Amino acid sequence: MHLNSFSLEAPIKSPEIFLPTSKKEIEKLGWETLDVILFSGDAYVDHPAFGNAIIGRYLQSLGLKVAIVPQPNWRDDLRDFKKLGQPKYFFAVTAGNMDSMINHYTAQKRLRSDDAYTAGDKAGQRPDYPTIVYTKILKSLYPQTPVIIGGIEASLRRLTHYDYWQDTLKPSILFESQADLLVYGMAEQPLKAIVASFQRGDKKDSLKTINQVAYLLNNDSKVEFKDNYVELPSHQKCLKEKAMFGESFVLTENEINKANPAIIVQKVYDKTVVVNPPFAPITEEALDSIYELPFIRKPHFRYKEKIPAYEMIKDSVTIHRGCFGGCSFCTLAAHQSKFISSRSEKSIIKEIEKIAQKDDFKGHITDMGGPSANMYMMNTINEILCEKCSRPSCVFPALCKNINNSHQPLNTLYKRASRIKGVNKITIGSGVRYDLFITENKEEAEEKGFNEYMRLLLSNHVSGRLKVAPEHTSEDVLKIMRKPSFKKFVTFKNMFDGLNNKMNLNLQLIPYFISGHPGTGYSEMAELAVLARQMKIHTEQVQDFTPTPMTLSSVIYYTGVNPYTKEKIYSAKNLSDKELQKKFFFYHIKENKEIIKNILLKIRRGDLILKLYSNK
Repeated sequence: MHLNSFSLEAPIKSPEIFLPTSKKEIEKLGWETLDVILFSGDAYVDHPAFGNAIIGRYLQSLGLKVAIVPQPNWRDDLRDFKKLGQPKYFFAVTAGNMDSMINHYTAQKRLRSDDAYTAGDKAGQRPDYPTIVYTKILKSLYPQTPVIIGGIEASLRRLTHYDYWQDTLKPSILFESQADLLVYGMAEQPLKAIVASFQRGDKKDSLKTINQVAYLLNNDSKVEFKDNYVELPSHQKCLKEKAMFGESFVLTENEINKANPAIIVQKVYDKTVVVNPPFAPITEEALDSIYELPFIRKPHFRYKEKIPAYEMIKDSVTIHRGCFGGCSFCTLAAHQSKFISSRSEKSIIKEIEKIAQKDDFKGHITDMGGPSANMYMMNTINEILCEKCSRPSCVFPALCKNINNSHQPLNTLYKRASRIKGVNKITIGSGVRYDLFITENKEEAEEKGFNEYMRLLLSNHVSGRLKVAPEHTSEDVLKIMRKPSFKKFVTFKNMFDGLNNKMNLNLQLIPYFISGHPGTGYSEMAELAVLARQMKIHTEQVQDFTPTPMTLSSVIYYTGVNPYTKEKIYSAKNLSDKELQKKFFFYHIKENKEIIKNILLKIRRGDLILKLYSNK
């Protein structure tokens, strides 16, 4: 069962100085010891959009002396791992804001030449799987000091998972790294309980009773779970039979999407992974206190070159956490929860006012959003109904009637934020979920502020181009993706075009599309290209599907079967096939025309050649 959600204490006030990253900085603070040392795969940017800053500042707010070691060198004599010594309580390890393998490799498994989370955009400043690499080094140097891993890389690898880059199933990252504890999801609530346990001097095993952590047990341990628990097929069974991996995923996904999930256990050779249920969604008061910690909102002074990820989001504001979209290819709900936690309007306004006072602020707030642009304050209407539900998506196949999808709180926030002195423009960079406000019910549209939202969005909060994500045009592919019918996008585009013309705005609508997703073949890609041409859509914001851990799409890609329906589903696994699918987005480019024509003739879809390349 969930522990009750609770309010975090008001943050301890501290001068606006960076968390220390070196021995010299620690000495300047007059500290003789450290309580926690955080190793991160990202550069240290003291901004609430960066996970290492949030965790560091939050631990500081609990009264701890915290240091960050960003992007330690793992290839030399390991001096970066030794320079600060041992902490009093534990080492914390995170790979960074992104999964390291997505950060390092393209969908074609080509090594990237840049890294937006590194000064100078330089690649190669972190290893593959840094969570594992850093943890093994720390355990070899300081075997008696606990290592706690977290962040998105660890969170999504807490159980047996498919690894696209090695094309195999891998066991829990706990097993590979031999970390003492894994914190999954957004870490503040479990970290508070962990710190309290250390401060009380509890025995090490007491950490295993904390919600939202995972740990390893020896199989001969005599542990009886008093609460409900779900046992998954073992890692060995998943390796032996792909169907067992599909079953494991279904059990996991159903459980983590419940309001009161059970403990999840899975045997991995001579060990058992135990995943405790999460805390209840964080309260508004607690979320406010986190984003009001004393962030400097700048990269640490050690960096002389720009950090691209910071430049992109430095004047953005997070307004909520969580996503109930449940898209098959997305990990947001598995990491942040499908239940929405929103900040108060007062806290958001306070943060924007602080940004507006910065010397380098140019008057433009580049985003007010989160996992989506418009799920702010969208809570359940009847919590009791949610306790009986395990739907992974509250939007697919249709919007759940128990979701309060009113856009009025967001409209009010937009209008109030726009009046802040020094703010000239607020644009929305997060993705807009148009399926949350498209309705044929005119009374509902007016009552819930849908029409006003569209007017405000287009007239004041789009910087020339509005990005949305239909993802595909094929109804069969969209069902596999758990995305709404393409007809909804057509309705939205008509609304967009109508308002665009009515208000003389001259805005562009830029849809995101994915190639290579399970269920997608050349025929589906050609039909997408034909529809895009007919609707005069520029297919420029596109990506080739990359299977990532803990998603339904990855399970289908690996097993060839939808584990829910047992239906066999085709996936383009050959890298050249994936590359050819992507060419359909750029059907108009001269060098692609003959390739596409030959493919269509080969699959007997010559009817689409005329539709793609006629002059009419």
